[in-house]
Amino acid sequence: MRKEMKQIAKTSGRWIINLILFMIFFIPFYWMALTSIKTLGQTLQSPPVFWVSNPQFINFVTAFESIEFFHYFKNSVIVTVGVLILQLVTVVPAAYAFARYEFKGKGILFGVVLATTMIPAQLVFLPVFLILSKMELINTYWSLILPQAASAFGIFMLRQNFLQVPKELIEAARLDKAGELKIMFRIMLPMSRSTVATLALLTFIGSWNDYFWAKVLTTSDAVRTLPVGITALRDVDGGVANHIIMAGNLIMLIPILIAFIIAQKQILKAFAYTGVK
Repeated sequence: MRKEMKQIAKTSGRWIINLILFMIFFIPFYWMALTSIKTLGQTLQSPPVFWVSNPQFINFVTAFESIEFFHYFKNSVIVTVGVLILQLVTVVPAAYAFARYEFKGKGILFGVVLATTMIPAQLVFLPVFLILSKMELINTYWSLILPQAASAFGIFMLRQNFLQVPKELIEAARLDKAGELKIMFRIMLPMSRSTVATLALLTFIGSWNDYFWAKVLTTSDAVRTLPVGITALRDVDGGVANHIIMAGNLIMLIPILIAFIIAQKQILKAFAYTGVK
């Protein structure tokens, strides 16, 4: 009887925790979606309205037409693709070196790489701005791509995955006179598809949603991305157009949701097989 009660309590506890976590993540998204189909009056109403009987889908059209949407969208695509390519070029060799090579100071250097994950962008943006300014890269796509060209978290995750590849497989490839690049891209990467897909998704989300670098490293709208463009919606209806802003945010989320649906299985596999060694 006691065992059954403990099992029931354990199961109930899990359900309660899962429900709380679900509500924490669901409620903000629901409120954003709900606000996006309200009228201006309903967004200012107190107490707030938690359901609308006459959704205002015209808000999405207004958000789309109030800014140069395609211009900002194009910039976001260029920057995000550039970041993805550069991170592939930098993260894969670094992770491979930390996983399969022995060299002096390897542990210290890897520790330094991990330590950079604790440094906020706001702390280093001034030197980054000065460097890019001297290189005359401000207001170019490079100014938004280069600060995100490497990922310490990506190096860590891919290194952990590379450590699980059997050494015998690599030695056999070297006996067949396979070069290091061929081993990395023809053997290691295909065996780490789940981790690579997860990193690509996380990088895509981070770069697509990035507001900070696009704001501080540009002085005009020439290369500014969609998150910065969405903020211009504040000027609609005298600066209180929360419904239009939320509609714009919802439009911006569509590519992220599509990418997540496609890659969700790979994410679960990656975290299942990535352990600390």
